[in-house]
Amino acid sequence: MKKFVVLCFTVLLFASCTVDDDRQNFSFEILPVESVDIPSEFTMGETYPITVSYFRPTTCHTFKEFYYLKENNERTVAPINYVFERDNCEPLQEELVEAKFNFIVTSNGSYIFKFWQGEDTDGEDQFLEIEVPVVN
Repeated sequence: MKKFVVLCFTVLLFASCTVDDDRQNFSFEILPVESVDIPSEFTMGETYPITVSYFRPTTCHTFKEFYYLKENNERTVAPINYVFERDNCEPLQEELVEAKFNFIVTSNGSYIFKFWQGEDTDGEDQFLEIEVPVVN
């Protein structure tokens, strides 16, 4: 879990960039996962779409990609958003958005997915953990 926090800080440290086309400044923000649509079981060699839902905080947040850490049969996942620095950013109330990725089953046993849901009051990472067995 601490590796996740270190990576988050690293991403945020290098987040301030300039896009040459528009000369817009932006940063990256890793957002907590609200819910996940994932199959209850996998078949070896198959590919499955996994849908992650999260709240988009402002109109200046746009999905970029997933943070995706692979350790044996454990996967840690969180959505990364661009946050554009604009004067006209509007806060959004309860705007739930979805992002998808395809997961290819390459080993037997079970996969454990850990979807990052933020930190608790003590600063400890919280995860939605889902175990998905691989059946034949």
